[in-house]
Amino acid sequence: MKKLIILIGCMLFLSFTVSAQKFITKTGHIKFFSESPLEKIEAHNRQVNAALDVATGDFVFKVLLKSFEFEKALMQEHFNENYVESDKFPNATFMGKVINIKDVNIGKDGVYDVVVEGKLTIHGVTQQISQKGSFEVKQGKIAVKAKFSILLSDYGIKIPAAVANNISKSVETSIDANLDLFNQTSR
Repeated sequence: MKKLIILIGCMLFLSFTVSAQKFITKTGHIKFFSESPLEKIEAHNRQVNAALDVATGDFVFKVLLKSFEFEKALMQEHFNENYVESDKFPNATFMGKVINIKDVNIGKDGVYDVVVEGKLTIHGVTQQISQKGSFEVKQGKIAVKAKFSILLSDYGIKIPAAVANNISKSVETSIDANLDLFNQTSR
C-alpha cells in the first residue's frame, strides 16, 4: 500500500511538472514593415496566438490576417483582398521547434538566444524556415522576440506591375510576445 501511495504521488508530481512546462499567449504582437522608394507600409497585429512547450521545444503561432491594422484603410483593404487574400487564406501559421531549448533555463531570469526551425504557412504556401530570436525569462514568464525578412514571392504573393514601385518585394517582420504559464484549471 505504501508503494502504491508513493507511485501515485510520483505520477501526480510528474503530471504537474509536465503541465507546468507550457506557456501561451493570445495577445502576441507581430509588426511588418516594408519600404520602397515611393511608400512605407507598416501594419500591426496584437491578436497573435502562440504556445511553447519548454519540455519538447514545440512552438506554434497562429495569426488571423484580417487582424493586421494599417495606418491607411485602403492599404488594409488591398492587403486583405489583393495580396494575402484573407477570405481564402484567413490565417498565417508557424509550427516548429526551438532547437536549442535545453539552453533556456526557465527557472532563471535572463536573456537566452534561441534558434527556431519549422514550417511557416502564409497565403496557402508552406516554407521551411530557420530564424534566430531571443527568450527573456523574467519572473516565470517568457518574452519572445525575433526579427526577420519574408520574401513575398516565396509565399505566392504577387505584386501587380502597376504598383511594383510602391511595394517592397520583402517585408521585415518583428515578433514580440509575452508568454504566460499555462494553467490547465483555467481552460
